[in-house]
Amino acid sequence: MIGLAIEVHRHLGPGLLESAYEECLSFELARCAIVYRRQVALPIIYKDVRLDCGYRMDLVIENQLIIEIKAVERLMPIHDAQMLTYLRLSGLRIGLLMNFNDVTLRAGLRRIVL
Repeated sequence: MIGLAIEVHRHLGPGLLESAYEECLSFELARCAIVYRRQVALPIIYKDVRLDCGYRMDLVIENQLIIEIKAVERLMPIHDAQMLTYLRLSGLRIGLLMNFNDVTLRAGLRRIVL
């Protein structure tokens, strides 16, 4: 996963919208025949009622890994909190924050495990 993201970052560099990185990363995933879903709805359960509040996970890889794509100056604690919430609500255990707005993608990667 990280290798594919680095490939995208090498070709595009920083400065684009998150949607551009998501589209290119999706292209790479499909090219490598990796099973993934994009913009996966994430409802919340409130008092035993399922509510669609508009939350979407950028990418879910092989029903095991959440990828959250960012294009921000730097990752903040709120991004960690967002990923932890996505993990808790989805029942998945591993998430990867990718900030494509860093000079090197490796500096903008953060792995979160629930």
